[in-house]
Amino acid sequence: MTFTYVARRWIFVALWVALSFAPIATEAWGQAAWRPVKPVEIVVPTAAGGENDRVARLMQKILQDKKLVPTPILVVNKEGGNQILAVVRVIQNAPDPHSLLYATSTVFTNQINGLTQYSYHDLTPISLLMIDGTALTVSADSPIKTMRDLINRLKADPKSLSFSTVARGGINHLALSQVMRSSGIDPKKLKIVIFKTNADSITGVMGGHVNVMLSSVSAAFDRVVAGNMRMLAIVAPQRLTGALAGVPTMAELGIKAAGVDNWRCVFGPKGMTPAQAAFWENAMAAVNGAEEWKKDIDSRSQTQVFLRGKELTSYLDKAYGSTKAAMADLGIAK
Repeated sequence: MTFTYVARRWIFVALWVALSFAPIATEAWGQAAWRPVKPVEIVVPTAAGGENDRVARLMQKILQDKKLVPTPILVVNKEGGNQILAVVRVIQNAPDPHSLLYATSTVFTNQINGLTQYSYHDLTPISLLMIDGTALTVSADSPIKTMRDLINRLKADPKSLSFSTVARGGINHLALSQVMRSSGIDPKKLKIVIFKTNADSITGVMGGHVNVMLSSVSAAFDRVVAGNMRMLAIVAPQRLTGALAGVPTMAELGIKAAGVDNWRCVFGPKGMTPAQAAFWENAMAAVNGAEEWKKDIDSRSQTQVFLRGKELTSYLDKAYGSTKAAMADLGIAK
């Protein structure tokens, strides 16, 4: 009888301890469940109707259609300041996990060239979703037919051609500088013309005001497929598929331009808990695996890449180093 009483008492104590400390242990082990409890915003650093906006809205659709997020999702366009305003908005929302940033590699370049004090370390990396290669594109009637034509012209006179882009010192400009260095041409001698948007840049090239457009592959995609422009070559890990399968990579041409990627990442604000970050990592993994997402990337000849956690952190650190080195070579790293 005494044994039974003592045994029951110890069982009661053990259950009380287990229940009392379960939430603490769960949180410590990173297993505490978390789900959004209010509307979520995906902040886009460019205007509505552009490529970044289009992709963010596709992401929004997949998250909603698959019921991956239990609350409404809003796409918020926060253009301006060379994409700095969008970064600031998410940073200022810290540590609220209901705010996400669909980011481009300008997060690197803006900080390195001194336009802002904020870097990717002021955000929580969630996932890398894709790499949008850098393209060199000319008008369909341009006398420059190949990348070799372009290089030969520039070797004879570096100022004989003009290049349009939307950001001096941006990733596309940096990719061009590496291409030129590899080809024996001083990138500092090139004529770079800055346009406000890729649409303006396209108009400049097609109107004959500028010779070559520097942009992401996606920015030039529609015009190239329509036959209005011709893509000479791309800076990308591998040859693209689909409509742009005939466009050579710089590596195929013996030109080195690796290390500065036109990446597209999702970040959250700094200070998110492991459980909150894990929720969004899993949600973005589901987006990455969606057939609709894969088809969209393939149809626009982009490169689908998914990284999260330590692999993503390692990738960002390495890419940041390569970007900073390229900007230092141009004399624009602060």
